[in-house]
Parts: sequence; C-alpha cells; structure tokens
Amino acid sequence: MRQRRPGSRHTGGVLTDRPPIDYAVKESQAKNGVLQVDDLKVHFPIKEGLRRKVVGNVYAVDGVSFHVGHSETLGLVGESGCGKSTTARAIIRLVNPTDGRILFLDQDITELDRKSLRPVRKDLQIVFQDPYASLNPRMTVREIVAEPLKIHGLYDNGGSDRVAELLRLVQLSPEHGNRFPHEFSGGQRQRIGVARALALNPRMLLLDEPVSALDVSIQAQVINLLMEIQEELELSYLFIAHDLSVVRHISHRLGVMYLGHIVEMGARDEIFENPTHPYTQALLSAVPVPEPRGRRDRQRIVLQGDVPNPADPPSGCVFRTRCWKAQDICAVETPPLVEQFGHLVACHFAAPLEIGIAASASA
Repeated sequence: MRQRRPGSRHTGGVLTDRPPIDYAVKESQAKNGVLQVDDLKVHFPIKEGLRRKVVGNVYAVDGVSFHVGHSETLGLVGESGCGKSTTARAIIRLVNPTDGRILFLDQDITELDRKSLRPVRKDLQIVFQDPYASLNPRMTVREIVAEPLKIHGLYDNGGSDRVAELLRLVQLSPEHGNRFPHEFSGGQRQRIGVARALALNPRMLLLDEPVSALDVSIQAQVINLLMEIQEELELSYLFIAHDLSVVRHISHRLGVMYLGHIVEMGARDEIFENPTHPYTQALLSAVPVPEPRGRRDRQRIVLQGDVPNPADPPSGCVFRTRCWKAQDICAVETPPLVEQFGHLVACHFAAPLEIGIAASASA
C-alpha cells in the first residue's frame, strides 16, 4: 500500500471545496500521465430479422479524446444517454472500442485480450453506479472485498489483514465483514464497492456515477471520503456524473459530453465561471443557486426539443438541433474541439454567455 499523505480529513455531510491546482504543472505531467484516450469510438450494431443483418449503428461514443494526470480527477458530465458510462466501460474494456486508442500507464491497452488485461486491471478499477446491484447478495462483505485478492492469487499472503484495513479505510468496522449486503444502507454498500475496488492497490479508479443512487447527505459523505482516499493514496479518478454540483467539488478538470462527443473541456473553475458552449451554458443554468439574489440575477436556459437518437445523429454539429446559435455551417461542418477563450470548445460560435442571449434561448 502506498504511503498515506498527512492532513487528510473527513467532513461528514458537508461538501468541501477542492483546492485549485497549478494547471501549468498538470499539463506538463499529462504527457506522461496515467490515462490517455485518443479519438475513442464505440458503435453498437443494430441488427434486424432472422439473419440478424446489420442495418445501422448506435453511435454511443464518437471520437472522444482526453487525458487524466497523476493524482488528478477529471469530471465527465452530461445528460443521460450521452455516452459517459460507455466511455468508462470501454476504457476498462468491459465493452470493446470500435476505434481509437487507450493508453494506460504508457501501455496501449486498446486491443489486449482477456489474459493480457488481467495485470492491467490490478491498476485500473471501476466503481459502479448502483450499490444494490453491484454486490453479490450471497457473499459476505469480507468475501466481496477479498474476491479481487483471491482472483489475482494475493489473498494467502496477509489477505485477511488487508480486508480489515480496506474496511477501515472506507470508514466501516472490520466486524462488518461477516454481514451480507442487504444488512447495509445504500451509502454503506457503496463504501463496500469502493473497498473492493481498492483491494489491489490500483493507480486509477473509474467512478461511474457512484453517488447518483444515494440521498443528498449521504452523497456528501461518500464524495468527501473519495477525496480523502485520493489524497492518501495519490489516486487518479475519472468521475462520471450528471450532477454538476457534485462534480464541481471533486473534480480538477471538467469535460462536458453530448451525444457521444466532448463539447467543452478545461479547468473546473474556468468551465463553471466562463462556459462558452451553448450546451454547457444550459446545463449550468439549471444548477440550483442557494442565494435568492443569485436566483434573480441568473437567466434560466430551457433547451427546446429532445436529445437526438444516437442511431441517427444530426449532421455537422450534434447539438445544432437544440442550439439557439445554430446557422447553416453547423449542419455541414463538425466543429473541432479547439482552444477558445482559455479552454477547449467544440462550437463554431462559442462565446461567453450574454443575458440577452440566455433570455431569448429560454423564450
């Protein structure tokens, strides 16, 4: 187990702000960082008839690129069905990528077979969304947490002590190890899932909406616990969520996904304070504001229409069918993800939000 850092803390049910990062340093580290995803695509074939003839594809992920540096959290946000979870499952190879490249610790894992992936998965683990469905109800907590150690042949060498240590790390008592998952609350079950993911001492966790099924107060406890564990073990996170308030507290950088594409990416505070893509602006306008004055001053952006079918995405810019800025070029040319206004944006008409535009968008 890696050496823990001093000064970690847990703050119960109150979310704590993540301190800023020197992004110049982070960008230089990223070239030799933990994870690099280049032009990742995951297309699922649509089959019909008795012969199961392929008649089309669902473009779940369609050209996503990003990196995650050492001890860094990249938040990935967007509406349901935009491809966030499929991206995580493709990275850990629970689904096979259609195209693109995945580098983990400088190793290309894109096309590794099952046997070759086993040592990779010691360093790359996933925590699933549903704490009720992701734990085997017939196994005790001790058996669940110990399972990765047994699979990799590590249990006989101090495995019982390791399980007790992991339960303490996620703030559960080792005495709970003899209980079954149904005896725990949702928040406790998710802690068990985190303990299982940490069993092999990984370098990175893929957190697939780990708090979306929990009550708000429990969400805060789990988020603070994840931040504390990250500082102690110097882990990297890919944190997937649709709740922007949660993502703001745990992330260092933020990527916004829409219909299988990343439309905006940059430092967390830069995205929240200066969003320039219309979709990001619409998402942020829906985040609750506690101060009455803030609610009065902010314009709510209500997007028209529904999210397009990923089996038949719009030509050009995938957001154009719901965008108030869309013009003829948006239907013809796909905007590249390039630096504008200090961070990466994929929009022909990216610009800081203006009150008049926001008002017209919600009209």
